[in-house]
Amino acid sequence: MDKNRLFWASRRGMLELDLVLLPFLENVYDTLEQEDKERYWALMEGEDQDLFSWFMRRTDPEDPELKKIVDIIRANTGLQME
Repeated sequence: MDKNRLFWASRRGMLELDLVLLPFLENVYDTLEQEDKERYWALMEGEDQDLFSWFMRRTDPEDPELKKIVDIIRANTGLQME
């Protein structure tokens, strides 16, 4: 997916998601393996409420492929559990 289109897909309706996704896209996305980039693309199809719940560790995605990219995002955006 074109990076410009991905930027717009990463801009969500919630400020909290923008604060997670946009820095990830800027700082980490380019270093991902192709499979993880494709997982990120699939993640962008999700609902904002689900993404928020996943990033705040309230729940985990049922899909193991989405869980992989959620875990990568959590580990690279200051969302680690101490």
